[in-house]
Amino acid sequence: MDAGKSFCHATTRAEHAPVEWSIEPPDSGQRLDKHLAARLGDLSRARIQDLIREGHIKLNDRPAKASAALKAGDAVRVVIPEVAPVEIVAQDIPLEVLFEDKDILVLNKPPGLVVHPAAGNPDGTLVNALLHHCDDLSGIGGEARPGIVHRLDKDTSGCMVVAKNDIAHRRLTEAFSERRLAKIYLAVINGIPLEKHGRIENRIGRHPVDRKRMAVLYDGAGKEAVTEWEQRSEHQGCALIQCRLLTGRTHQIRVHMRECLGHPILGDPIYGHPSRQRAPAARLMLHAWKLAFQHPIHDQPLSFEARVPEEFAPWMRRNES
Repeated sequence: MDAGKSFCHATTRAEHAPVEWSIEPPDSGQRLDKHLAARLGDLSRARIQDLIREGHIKLNDRPAKASAALKAGDAVRVVIPEVAPVEIVAQDIPLEVLFEDKDILVLNKPPGLVVHPAAGNPDGTLVNALLHHCDDLSGIGGEARPGIVHRLDKDTSGCMVVAKNDIAHRRLTEAFSERRLAKIYLAVINGIPLEKHGRIENRIGRHPVDRKRMAVLYDGAGKEAVTEWEQRSEHQGCALIQCRLLTGRTHQIRVHMRECLGHPILGDPIYGHPSRQRAPAARLMLHAWKLAFQHPIHDQPLSFEARVPEEFAPWMRRNES
């Protein structure tokens, strides 16, 4: 795609016309969000939840919760608000491509690169780079996230897969949802854990006080989060931890290392304590090292490894010795 080209989300009249229907007996007892996901197949679950939260979806003429249990005869009304067109300009930002064909692109994201435009980051993102690199990207992610199937935090490096068409996007999203991908991360934590390996299984959700943070939650709140981990080496009082993610919650490894192992990741500005770090770290020491999945169109197994950044070298050398 030429540098002058851009991605602009186009809306249709049908998207904005109010839609109303009554709940039939077979759908009684369903959660509202699950019912809407089945009924409104063109909208993602996340988009539906946003619309519910913003009051654009009503149940019996009243704002409703996503978890509301439906009853026969309930009236559902959906109004999708007008979305101002958002134009994202292609920018010539270097990408380290690990694999590419007409359906997908796998890359090694560098630390410090934001994945998609948002408040405070209108450009200079991975999406801007992808628009320059690719002729086509899937539109399912919306106007600000074309092609984006999953995210890495700004300061996390490593393997990401991007969808170049809608069929690939849907199938990759299903694979992530059904845990049919293998995701291996490397993290350097501030300290040495008492155990050398383990499995962390709990629930993670938004912190009840600090909305910028995630936290382990109890009493059924949050979403299931499972991390299998093992220590690979030690250096300067800090441990290199290999993590296998069985789920993909926001900040999952960062929360699990801090709250469950008792050792935040080195360089973590949200969950760590910079003044207490045992080793220097100029960045968040988290790297999405390996990613394996079946091709969304051809089904052949694919496996990728993003080279380990130089910052991890002291721990990697000790692991190899």
